Amino acid sequence: MTHSTARLPLIAAFCALAFLAPAPDAAVELARVDTVEGHKLETLTIRNPSAKATVVFENGSRATLAGWDKVLDGVKGSATVFAYNRPGYANSEATSAPRDGATIVEQLRATLKRKGLQPPYVLVGHSLGGLYMQLFARRYPDEVQGLVLVDALYPRVVKKPQEFPLYSRAGKWLFFSRTVADEIDHIWETGEMVAALPRIDDKPIIRLVNKPVSSTAIAVDFGAFNFDDDTRAFVKALYPKAKTVVADASHQMQVTHPEIVAAAIREIVAAH
Repeated sequence: MTHSTARLPLIAAFCALAFLAPAPDAAVELARVDTVEGHKLETLTIRNPSAKATVVFENGSRATLAGWDKVLDGVKGSATVFAYNRPGYANSEATSAPRDGATIVEQLRATLKRKGLQPPYVLVGHSLGGLYMQLFARRYPDEVQGLVLVDALYPRVVKKPQEFPLYSRAGKWLFFSRTVADEIDHIWETGEMVAALPRIDDKPIIRLVNKPVSSTAIAVDFGAFNFDDDTRAFVKALYPKAKTVVADASHQMQVTHPEIVAAAIREIVAAH
């Protein structure tokens, strides 16, 4: 992974500078709000009775299920699909539960069971959601068919929250919701959970990486990221058998280039 390749997805995971909220679309219209353990949770399920796998989508920081709309169209013919908004996003009610990866994975897994969506799962995660999906796959490898990591975040590239510069810590609480700020504060911890679990080299994994070629692309890291050689080498070695697809897209690849994401998902769905 090059310096520029590692940098861009991490920046957007923290500050979402590239994120433009899409207009209401089919995904939003099909979503429903249920009450789960006393809290409202917005979910979208499109069932395909002939499918042998369920594709599960996890959003990045500040993103919502609306961003997957065109990807869903390209996948629903091959699999059952499930997308949702984590607590504190869109119409999903905020919760007092911790916003670390372990809690988020367990809440997601419980929701899938409650919906009657059985494994095997093809896990698709964008940005910070990619980190959560890595944790899901390593915790429950027997339930996972494969992974598609969409310009994903990886362990150890975001610093511990106490190591953020003062201006980054202040900006986090001034400009982000409490839910988003809490998730950011748990990124390092979640990454260490991923790194401590057994490898999943037997799983088919596709890593989609945004690498702009424009000379006007400017990276801003807010002092929150590790770009040293050791960290880059660690990230590169995480999934040595994974297929990597590099595209001149944007961090919001599922919005700007949904055909690339949908093709990767269909490839994993077809894998045995």
